Amino acid sequence: MSNETRHPLRASDLAVGDSLPPFDLPVTSTVIVAGAIATRDFMPVHHDRDYAQAQGAPDIFMNILTTNGYVSRYISDWAGPESMQRKISIKLGGPAVPGQALKFTGQIISINRESDEYTIEVSVQARNDFGDHATGTVVLTLAGD
Repeated sequence: MSNETRHPLRASDLAVGDSLPPFDLPVTSTVIVAGAIATRDFMPVHHDRDYAQAQGAPDIFMNILTTNGYVSRYISDWAGPESMQRKISIKLGGPAVPGQALKFTGQIISINRESDEYTIEVSVQARNDFGDHATGTVVLTLAGD
């Protein structure tokens, strides 16, 4: 998903209730381990399958910082480079494990004009075979038209 081939997102083209385009993230061991390393999270549950399974997990699993980064990517790919994310608030559910794609969806829940910019709140959800992996909201701003 990329906004580079589309025209810049304009707040005047948006409406409460609009759905964001879906995004599927293939989750692999490499994605999970790379995210853990990048966020300096060296807990063995994020890179050692035997350790994770001994703790009751089905496999290694993605850490919250990596999940947060993919939520941010989902929103920025949709909203484009002129948007500014102001707040990300997510809650984790089931684990994100290798072999189960995360399916991201979103919906606009509010649009407010404040001076020369719009504040937009979007609900986000990332699901896999376990159900909801992450749910929450993102608040972003776009310049006025």
